[in-house]
Amino acid sequence: MNTFKLFLAGASVLALSTSVNATDLEVTHWWTSGGEAAAVAEFAKAFDATGHKWVDGAIAGGGGTARPIVVSRIIGGDPMGAFQFNHGRQAEELIEAGLLRDMTDVAEREGWKDIVNPPSLLDACTIDGRIYCAPVNIHSWQWVWLSHAAFEKAGVAVPTSWDEFAAAGKALRDAGIQPLALGGQPWQSSGLFNVLMATLAGPDVLTKIYGEKDADLAAGPEMAKVFQAASDARSMAEGSNVQDWNQATNLVITGKAGGQIMGDWAQGEFAVAGQTAGTDYTCLPGLGMREIISTGGDAFYFPVIDNAEITAAQDVLAATLLKPETQVAFNLKKGSLPIRGDIDLSAANDCMKEGLGILAKGNTMPDVNMLNTEDTNNQLNDLFVQFFQDASITPEAAQERFVEIVRNKD
Repeated sequence: MNTFKLFLAGASVLALSTSVNATDLEVTHWWTSGGEAAAVAEFAKAFDATGHKWVDGAIAGGGGTARPIVVSRIIGGDPMGAFQFNHGRQAEELIEAGLLRDMTDVAEREGWKDIVNPPSLLDACTIDGRIYCAPVNIHSWQWVWLSHAAFEKAGVAVPTSWDEFAAAGKALRDAGIQPLALGGQPWQSSGLFNVLMATLAGPDVLTKIYGEKDADLAAGPEMAKVFQAASDARSMAEGSNVQDWNQATNLVITGKAGGQIMGDWAQGEFAVAGQTAGTDYTCLPGLGMREIISTGGDAFYFPVIDNAEITAAQDVLAATLLKPETQVAFNLKKGSLPIRGDIDLSAANDCMKEGLGILAKGNTMPDVNMLNTEDTNNQLNDLFVQFFQDASITPEAAQERFVEIVRNKD
């Protein structure tokens, strides 16, 4: 039993009360970069228009920093009105402890089962037939973002695939350009590796390894090739010297780095910088190797609070997040895809349109957060941040540790 479960086992779940104004709802999230802040402001504006008040509870540092704070506050009896987690298994234990609201009534009243696409997003919010969260977007990890200015300076054509990008690494380095931008946050390293796995070995390999605990496949030759590609990426990322993901994105925006493997949320940073897809930068879904996107993203959960007015405001927020106009305004600035296919996205840029096209074809895969618990993801984060920061760790040694994590995952 982990620390979280031990805490819950020894703690009584109290009926909570609050003195906050009934129309004030504290909303906790980790959207603090330029593009993210512009996007979340659209949620706040839409909620405020209902007569309630969005009280922003942004936590800098990403999900790895925010999630423990959210959990600590909820189990400690100081819940916020709503909070953002990723689609998947991150809130399972809070739900099992009875600390999060069952939002099925709102979902049925608003017809979410008819509008949420793909259905797996709502499935990720569902436990024992009850819906516990409101999905708000689709984020996919499988993208590489390339700076036109950087490749022009290096005298190399903008790559059309990961293999071409890797081959251009020396020319970029010789021109004084960081080949690959990679921040120091652990989730960036594991995310990069998972993208290489999904696009080079294939989505079925990733799904079998994480979803079915296939340790033999994890130890096999297909994954050995992925670990070698990760070693190549490590060499390209050497000298990146930034911490946050958006700092790495800024290296690409400013032409100081050739490219970055990062999810489609990077689009928001290019938009804030006034750059145009196809002119200033290129986006390659599936690293240009395989037309595939994962259907991860973000969802909002609502803690149990013994206050009828707060509960009513939570219901209004949940419904507002999925309204057509809210979905358009938010996702255009976030760079993510909407969770409903019945809205007008004619204003989408070329990268978003590529993602929408892949989604329409059904070329999707589960997000890692839907397959792994937080404990497994943290073990992977530890492995890959060490691997990408320490060139003395061989691909073979990293693969052995990877197999051990897969074999023992919960």
